[in-house]
This record gives sequence, C-alpha cells and structure tokens, in this order.
Amino acid sequence: MNLSIRLQLSVMMFLQFFIWGSWYVTAPNYLGTIGFQAGDTANTYSVGPIAGMITPLFVGLVADRFFSAQRVLGVLHLLGALIMFGAIGFMQGESPSPSVLNWGFFFGYMLTYFPTLALTNTIAMKNMSNPEKEFPGIRVLGTIGWIAAGFALTFGGYETNVGMFYMTAVAALLLGLFSFFLPDTPPVKDGNITVSQIFGLDALALFKDRSYLVFIISSMLICIPLAFYYQIASRVVEHVGLPIGTTMSYGQISEIFFMVVMPFFFARLGVKWMLAIGMLAWVVRYGLFAIGAPDELRWMIIIGIVLHGICYDFFFVTGQIYTDQKAGKPIRAQAQGLLVMLTLGLGMMIGAQAAGYVEARYTPQAAKDFNAQVVTKGEEIKAITDQAGGNLSDDDQKKIDELTKAKNKLRQNELAAFEWKSMWGIPAIFAGVVMLIFVFIFNEKKKPINE
Repeated sequence: MNLSIRLQLSVMMFLQFFIWGSWYVTAPNYLGTIGFQAGDTANTYSVGPIAGMITPLFVGLVADRFFSAQRVLGVLHLLGALIMFGAIGFMQGESPSPSVLNWGFFFGYMLTYFPTLALTNTIAMKNMSNPEKEFPGIRVLGTIGWIAAGFALTFGGYETNVGMFYMTAVAALLLGLFSFFLPDTPPVKDGNITVSQIFGLDALALFKDRSYLVFIISSMLICIPLAFYYQIASRVVEHVGLPIGTTMSYGQISEIFFMVVMPFFFARLGVKWMLAIGMLAWVVRYGLFAIGAPDELRWMIIIGIVLHGICYDFFFVTGQIYTDQKAGKPIRAQAQGLLVMLTLGLGMMIGAQAAGYVEARYTPQAAKDFNAQVVTKGEEIKAITDQAGGNLSDDDQKKIDELTKAKNKLRQNELAAFEWKSMWGIPAIFAGVVMLIFVFIFNEKKKPINE
C-alpha cells in the first residue's frame, strides 16, 4: 500500500468515526433540554441498532453487487448530511416532537450511516496489499477520530447544544465529498450471494457447540447493560461538572491502550477469563457510577469511564477472535456478521429500551418539574434571539445571559434529583449475574466448527 492510498484511507476512517462521536454520546445532554423524556431517549438509541439489523441486506444485495463502494459511501454520507441538517432545523423549531425526530430524522440518518461502517472496511481492505497487517493501523484512526470529536465538542462549546449536530452534518458532508476521490473499489462480480449468507444464517451451525451458544447468549445479554453507558453516562459527567466530551473520550483513549497490551493478557488468560474480566469491568464500572454519582465523586466517574477499554477490548475483541477460531473458513465472515447483529443490533436495542424504562422509573417528579423549567427557559432564550433577528442589543444579551444562567442552574437541579444509585445499580447487578452464569457454564473447546 503506497503512501497516497494510506493517507486517503486514514482520512476516511478518521472522519467516519468523528461523525459518530460528534453526537452519539452527548445527544441526551442537549435533547433533554428540548423536551425529551426517558422513553424518547430510549428510542433515540434504539433506531441505530434497528438500522444495524436492516442495512446488511442493502450492503450485501445492492451496494456490494452493483456499485463501486466509494461512490455508495459518498452518496450515503451526503444523504445523511442532508437528513441531519433537516433534523437541526426541526429541533430548533417550536416544541419539536421527539417521535418525529427519532423515527423520522434519526432513524433515517442511521439508515444512511450504518451501511457506511461496512463500506469503509471494504474500501480499506480491498486497497491493501496485506490487510491482516495493514488494517489495524488504519482502523485505529477511527478511534482517534472519535476521541477528536469529543475534544472538539468540549473546546467548541457544543456539549449541551445543537452545535453537536452541526458538527455531525458538516463532517458527513466533508466525508461524502471526499469519498468520490477515494481509490476505486469496484463491485464484486463473481459468485452469487443469498439472503441467508447476508444475515449469517449459515453460521447458525455454530450454535450446535454448547460453549459457543453460551458465549453468544452471554454476549447479547451483556449488551443490555452496555446500552446504559451510551444512553446515560454523559449526563453523570454533566452532573458532576466535568467537561463532557473530553471526559467521555477517556474511554476510547483507554481502548487504544488495552488493545496494545491485549495480546499479553490473551496469551496468559485464554478466552474464558478474558471474556469474564471484560464482564467484570462492566460490574465495577456501574458500581462506581452508582456510588459516585449521588455524591458527585469525580474520581469514581473517571475510573468508570476509563474502564471502557477493558469492557470493550477484553469482551468484544476477544469475542471476535473466539468467533474467528470457532468458525471454519466458509462461514467465518457470516459468523462475525451474526455476532454483530445479535449484540450491537438486537442486544443494544433491548438494552436501549431497558435503560429508558429504568431511567423513567428512577426519575422522580422533582426532576421532571426541573426539566420542564429548563425547556421553558430555552424557549424564552430562543424567542429573544428570533425577535432580535441576529441584531441583539445589550439589553437583549443581558436577558439571555441571565436566562442561560438560570437554565443551567435548573439543569443541575434536575440531574441532582435523579436516583442515580438505583439507575446504575440495576445494570451492575444484571451484568454481574450474566458474568456468573457465563463463568460457571462456559467451557472452552478448541476444535473449530464447519472447517
């Protein structure tokens, strides 16, 4: 792979995850101020997994067969940018409907975004001379892109306002245009592909192996508490007064570190205990949140976020390696696709709804009352801004500053009223039960299936 192609692929991967990191973690910190309740946030985080279960059909039957991958990537990101700009206009309107935003704009956007995750991998690997050695160096740029987005949110002042969605839309527009200048990656011409292959149904043969069945069920179940992290953790960070974007990025920074040291641990611990430690990290993380959030203990929150590296690498990456070991060559790609669909698809969708239910259950009326006042203050600020038409007087600016200060105070009161201990204790217990069941039932076997 020459330097020019390496740079092109690096920029592509950086922007691909910069886009996702620009809004996915901090969205509730803004959406909660325009009227989103727990159930609405649950739907915000359900549309992605649903899109993730639908879009393989598009990628496998259409994109991979008839069009150059880089052109499909460009069109999807440009369409996604258009949808996100539409969402921005809608959410800044008067009393925006959460249902329309979720099932109209966000679902539509995720239908354009999720296929690009597979497409960027396809473009990268097909333009490498040795994908096994070269791909990790390109893929790490994606994690760096997510980290950069977090820092941009903090230093740009977009952590709790609509600016995060502008960042997303602009980055999608840039990648959409840039994609047309990527190396040509023509469609696959040889062989036929079936729906069962796309959805990994041939890989169901792996379920005959008891240990793999235990692994796949445990993986899906552990994704239920994982959803709590993406859905609620950024508000804990806001509650304790830490910079949201940069603090949440510590998780991805630790992910890079543990990816580097992972081979050392893998050789000594083996699959079972790597997976078990990954699950245990979830229990410890949520336990820290449950104890640290009510008393605003920042160090506990930071440690809980840094544990993301162990949670992700020790469990998900080990799981991918284990799946690769168990599946024979003919079904290896299908097995990986099925693993993603059952975990980041079905598991995360169930988790998003569960997190929404738990959040609603442990959000007292006082917090809801404070939230209503936050929304009202936001509408008052917007009314002054709209009336001034971009020409704010000193008096207008003074009113906005006072309203903003009052709004921020009400927001802190709202977050302080949450029953954090119960909100995080439930996923901690759930993750602990899954871990114990896995440890006692899982018994690693070496022989691959369907070799």
